Formats: sequence, structure tokens, C-alpha cells
Amino acid sequence: MKMGLLVFMRNLLLALCLFLVLGFLYYSAWKLHLLRWEDTNSMVLSFDSVGRTVGSEYDKLGFLLKLDSKLPPELASKYANFSEGVCRPGYASALMTSIFPKFSKPAPMFLDDSFKKWARIRDFVPPFGIKGQDNLIKAILSATKEYRLTPALDSLSCRRCIIVGNGGVLANKSLGLKIDDYDVVVRLNSAPVKGFEKDVGGKTTLRITYPEGAIQKLEQYEKDSFFVLAGFKWQDFKWLKYIVYKEKVSASDGFWKSVATRVPREAHEIRILNPYFIQEAAFSFIGLPFNSGRMGRGNIPTLGSVAVTMALHNCDEVAVAGFGYDMNSPNAPLHYYESIKMSAIKESWTHNIQREKEFLRKLVKARVITDLTSGI
Repeated sequence: MKMGLLVFMRNLLLALCLFLVLGFLYYSAWKLHLLRWEDTNSMVLSFDSVGRTVGSEYDKLGFLLKLDSKLPPELASKYANFSEGVCRPGYASALMTSIFPKFSKPAPMFLDDSFKKWARIRDFVPPFGIKGQDNLIKAILSATKEYRLTPALDSLSCRRCIIVGNGGVLANKSLGLKIDDYDVVVRLNSAPVKGFEKDVGGKTTLRITYPEGAIQKLEQYEKDSFFVLAGFKWQDFKWLKYIVYKEKVSASDGFWKSVATRVPREAHEIRILNPYFIQEAAFSFIGLPFNSGRMGRGNIPTLGSVAVTMALHNCDEVAVAGFGYDMNSPNAPLHYYESIKMSAIKESWTHNIQREKEFLRKLVKARVITDLTSGI
């Protein structure tokens, strides 16, 4: 009888200990869940020593909630002696870090022959990485042999860059000379320059595109510019290999519209944009759905936001022009180079225009970038 009672008491004690352990684990998991939970106002909640909620100063992505056009005191002091118009070294990245502490500047503009060692992209398939593309990229780079800008641009102690968007907001602004004054002028897809120089300038340093967006009429390409591929799918890298080796482009390679069959550039004038900028723009800056790191509905950033992200890492000052769609003006021109109206724009299944606008507005409000056409 006594032995049975002792066994019962022992089992009861063991059960009680197990209950306490499980209870502690459950409580810890619950507390962790609360620490990560976000309220409807995108405020990240944390707890003080007695469990009271304390509103964070950062939103769920990690951006400072209270953005101010005034420079932080330490940066105001650092750049106080710079005259108007003089390039300020490290300005864009310093301000970006002040509003987004997770920002880490080192990220090469283009892929080089060490691409397989870059951990941030090797585990993701296009457009967010290079997984499965090793042989194609290796073949392309063995022909291009160049991974940087020009020696003159690379030697600058301070580099000013502008990304020229295709928006109708650029029309009749006469910004051409101001745009051409930047060290690096980035243009996107097939937006023309010839005939629009007064408003958009005539200088092009980089033209970033993908196969379906590339200029198809050879005479429309500018001289002395780099052709830069933004690879959104594996077919894009295959297409670039055809272009680099001047091979016949197959129209049946899975493109969603007709593509350029030739690009009037020599191999050393062709680059591959670092896919990390697509990844960072999508998931870190804009907050698009991760979708296992694959291209999916609504998780692809526009080329404009990707180019801005690239510039934040590689330029000291960053400006944009021709960005923004004013949906309240349906009769305004959609693009600066054609008569199609704003009302023609349809909801995109690949992009989230509203979220991108929120991201870009943060940068403009905090003076990380300058919007010359005030379209954002």
C-alpha cells in the first residue's frame, strides 16, 4: 500500500514538473509572439520590464516613423560647410542609415566573376538571386570581362546619380541640362532620348532593362552608354548570352512579348545588374510578399525602385525625375514620349504601386533622394 502511494506521488510530481516546463515554454512562445506582433497602425510593439507595451519609433519594415526634412544633428554638422551644389560624400547612405538602421552599404553595382561567393543572392532564384544561373552568368562574364563603370567615374571621390523615369510628369519641365549635369544618368527600358533632350537630357550612363523592355530599333540607342540587364527570369540570362555572343535570339524562349534580337553594344559595354537590389527593394524596403523567394503575384518591384536601391548603395547623392503617377489626373500623359493618358494605366499583377510610392515618399521626405519633378 505504501509502495503504491509512493509511486503515485512520484508520478504526480513528475507530471507537475512536466506541466510547469510546458507551461513555461508556452508562456515564452506567447511572449515572443507578442513581441513580434504588429498593430493595425504598423507600430511594432515591445514590452518594458513589467510587461507594459511601448510604441516603437520604427515601422514594421524598420523605417523611422517620424521622418523629418531636417538633417539629423550629427549629419547637419558634418555637411554644414558644403556649398550649394557641391557633392557631399556619403550623403545618401548616411541619411538612409539614419531612417533605416538596417541599411548596409556594401553591394556591388554589377555581377563580377566572384558572383557565386555572394551569399545574399546565391540561394535565391531569379529575380531575387542567381540560383541555377551559374553557367549562363559565367559564360556572359567570360565575354564581357568588365564589371565596373568607367575609370573616370570609378575614381570620383563623390558621385552624383540621377534615375530618369518615364513618367509624363517630365514633359515641358526643361530639365535636360540639369539632368545632364549629374555624373551618372540612369535610364530605364526603352524610354527615348532623341527629340526629348530639352526635358530629359541627352546623356545616358546606364540603360537598365530586361529583354521585353529593351529598345528594338538600333538607331534609338545612345552612344557611350552601358547596356545593363536586370534579370527577372532565367530566360533573361539566356537572352543576354545570345546578345553578347551575337547569336540568333529564339522568339520561343518564354518571353511575354517580342524582344530585341540585337543590341548595338560590344561585350565590354554590357553589364549584369546585381540581383540583390531587386531582392532588397522588394522585401526590405517595400515590404512585398516573400513567396519563398520566387517571382509571384504582386511581389516584383518596378525597375525604378530597383534603380533607386542600386543608387543608394553606389552613389553619394541620388536624385530622380519622371517618377510618379497622378491617378487624380486621368487626362495627363502617362509617359513623356507618347500621347497615352493616365487613365490607360491598369492595375499590375506584378507590382504594388501604392507600396512603392510609400517607400519612395519616405526617401523624399527624409531627403535621402531628391525628386526633381515632384511626382512622388
